[in-house]
Amino acid sequence: MSLAPRAVLVHRTTEYEELLARHGTHGQAAFFLAARGRSVDAVRERHERTRRALAEVAAAVPLTWRQTRVERADLDRFLFGPEDVVVVAGQDGLVANAAKYLAGQPVVGIDADPGRNPGVLVRHRAADARRLLPYAAGGRAAVDELTMVAAVTDDAQRLLALNEIYVGPPGHQTARYTLGFGGPRTEAGPRTASGAGPAGAAEAQASSGVLVGTGTGATGWLRSLWQQRSSTLALPAPGDARLAWFVREAWPSPTTGTSRVEGLLGAGASLRLTVESDRLVAFGDGLESDALELTWGQTVDLSVADRRLRLVG
Repeated sequence: MSLAPRAVLVHRTTEYEELLARHGTHGQAAFFLAARGRSVDAVRERHERTRRALAEVAAAVPLTWRQTRVERADLDRFLFGPEDVVVVAGQDGLVANAAKYLAGQPVVGIDADPGRNPGVLVRHRAADARRLLPYAAGGRAAVDELTMVAAVTDDAQRLLALNEIYVGPPGHQTARYTLGFGGPRTEAGPRTASGAGPAGAAEAQASSGVLVGTGTGATGWLRSLWQQRSSTLALPAPGDARLAWFVREAWPSPTTGTSRVEGLLGAGASLRLTVESDRLVAFGDGLESDALELTWGQTVDLSVADRRLRLVG
């Protein structure tokens, strides 16, 4: 007998809750902010709007369903099931945080604080949940298939992200590595990455890290790098099976080059980094607490993931 659908409500601790955890009481939090020229009232109002939205979504879950909640910090320890309908109530970034732990479950993004979020991924209001959830569970809702990026190491560690994956030093040191390209060969030779050179070519580099992102990520960190260097690359759209990549602050020296600092990766191609530092990390979508540890001599390949996020439109 098949299980009834389960609504998984993904949320994150609000700023107000973080203040209370740090200062103990509302009064102490208010004093702390007032001493810095800020009012606790606006922070508390945002907290209450978020909690009301979460309560409204929970009340909209059909009575025959199961439901549970998971906080952002616990996502890496939560086991999602194939029958789950994932409801993310919060900001756009919270959808990206949850995406890496999913395997095809439909995701409904709820904007818990309308007017403060761009609404790229949290496209709906809490009042829409009652209508959307049954359609999402039955596979009848319109779904956008969003491309994700994968990092795979030579010892079979794997990391997924919806926006981007960063590979670089965990602090403010310099990352040293060799950058090359992988992927299948074609009749014309090794597959190339746009603006980067042939797949077989490699370059020793020293930089503050490498960013590889999707069309969804092209609205965030990836776009800031693109704008900063006035790049002429055509950034991918969220559904495109292409990735864009940028090297951050590459440093020229007698042993390191700067000729390969940006490009595009199509399906089947990969950006390959061989570590030449004591320790680098790879993390996705800003979740530094869930990172791959890379040591000297290790290789990591970054490419279009074979998994996509199914976002209810």
